Amino acid sequence: MTAKAGEKAQKTGDFYCAKCDEKVHVEQGKKIPACPNGHKEFETRRNEPGNKS
Repeated sequence: MTAKAGEKAQKTGDFYCAKCDEKVHVEQGKKIPACPNGHKEFETRRNEPGNKS
């Protein structure tokens, strides 16, 4: 799963930056922000409510 800053989150969860692994928490339906280091691509999403990961 790849997500980009500016897209709407399909599910609530923690998005991890593809370049620096910084975590960004996003609620479902909200726009995904850039990571704290300014990167805009996210490789993984974890800690989704209702999913065991």
